[in-house]
Amino acid sequence: MGLKRIAAAFAAYVLTAGLALAGETGAVKGVVELFTSQGCNSCPPADRAFETLTRQPGIVALAYHVDYWNYRGWTDTLGSPGNTARQYGYARSFGRNGVYTPQAVINGRVQMKAVDASALSGKINTLAGTEGGLRVKVDAALQGDALAINIGPGSGKADIVVVYFRQQKDVDVLKGENKGQRFTYWNSVSDIQPAGMWHGEAVSLSLPAKKLRDEGSDGIAVLLQSATEKGDPSAIIGATALTIGPTQ
Repeated sequence: MGLKRIAAAFAAYVLTAGLALAGETGAVKGVVELFTSQGCNSCPPADRAFETLTRQPGIVALAYHVDYWNYRGWTDTLGSPGNTARQYGYARSFGRNGVYTPQAVINGRVQMKAVDASALSGKINTLAGTEGGLRVKVDAALQGDALAINIGPGSGKADIVVVYFRQQKDVDVLKGENKGQRFTYWNSVSDIQPAGMWHGEAVSLSLPAKKLRDEGSDGIAVLLQSATEKGDPSAIIGATALTIGPTQ
């Protein structure tokens, strides 16, 4: 098989895998963002509930490991200051004085405890089709060495946010509150990057695909997200996700 045919086959495979994650193109119902930590003994039930959501069609599920529990003796191997900053940004948007784990944010609009998969899925279904749902179509696909993003028309303005994640990661926790336990984490965010602005008109953009393969990332989500006057994350009005290959 020639190089061009191999590249084409790989791109088609990536697109198919991505649709399996987020649902059929245009059918994404909602986004759930979990804020969790390997050093939090209340988080394992939420991580298991979150795994259930990653397998449900039509849901873009992203897990942000925060780093503020590291002082308990275990440094979260998937945590980052950027993930913590995003959670604090949501706290300001919701008018909260602090943050906690495990916390779930639905469509950038609603925050709730993250231990009940049925409650989280139910909230997504409740918001779908309302003003709190996703109302702008977002598509993403690999085209050769580029990531092509297409966003449909609508009203208002929003940031185009690209979130890179690892589909699956097994971790042995050696210290802290969860010492001696082995966990499997799903869709853990490795990086968050702004990619541009949307002003209500249909827009297409192309990004280098190399980042998908950097630092072990094998999945990407594109969020169309509004911001507060102070620049903190707010309502998500469109989203999609794709992956490069099946989970382990």
